[in-house]
Amino acid sequence: MAEPLAAEPLRASANDAACWAIDDLARRAGVTVDTIRYYQRERLLPRPSRSGRRKLYGPDHLERLEEIRALQARRFSLAAIRELLESERAGVVAGIFGDETTHAYEWDELVERAGIDSTLAEAVRARGLLRDPAEQGRDAWDAADLRALRAVARMERSGLPREVLLGLVGIYVRHFDTMQRETLALFTGRGSFRISGEELEEFQLRTADAVPSLMPAADQLLDYVHRRTLQRLALDAVAEAREREQAGD
Repeated sequence: MAEPLAAEPLRASANDAACWAIDDLARRAGVTVDTIRYYQRERLLPRPSRSGRRKLYGPDHLERLEEIRALQARRFSLAAIRELLESERAGVVAGIFGDETTHAYEWDELVERAGIDSTLAEAVRARGLLRDPAEQGRDAWDAADLRALRAVARMERSGLPREVLLGLVGIYVRHFDTMQRETLALFTGRGSFRISGEELEEFQLRTADAVPSLMPAADQLLDYVHRRTLQRLALDAVAEAREREQAGD
């Protein structure tokens, strides 16, 4: 099998001159020399600069190794890490995921820790609430998945009939999937959403810096809409129940 193409060599600046041997880089990064060579073969790490027959590494290599280790700690696969690094979106991942993916669980362990009936857990999983970790570039379930399952368990313990609970899960999954697709179209300027190329390009250049403040604000907005919607539904349900009682008198 042909060996994968190596990544492009670094364009070292005057301030970030490549000056370390591979042993020096390994010591600074806290990894082995074999690990560095493996990352290079897998196109995760740029090729070193050369000075005669010497291969030299610099701060950019060290920064890339730190990014790889951070993404691995969040349980991303090497294939997903490569894609994120090649698209220069590693900073976006850190902003979106934070530290929630540093915990890793197998499915049975996740269900046990959530304190949820295994049949219910499988049912909500089948409805798409918990996607396979591989679909999101991860190799295990994480703390966010655990919180979701615990929330489902609390909702059932509160007295919500299981079929209603599963129906609610299905509604949320379907509509959030639709919202996700429309949001992607908005951010990429596709479909019916028209954003000028200059505005979109400027935002995309600032995405990594914007995510840390954008995500909490988006969470608050979604939470507000969700709460207000549930409040209206609850009031409507109470009014309908009262009307039925009065009609029966």
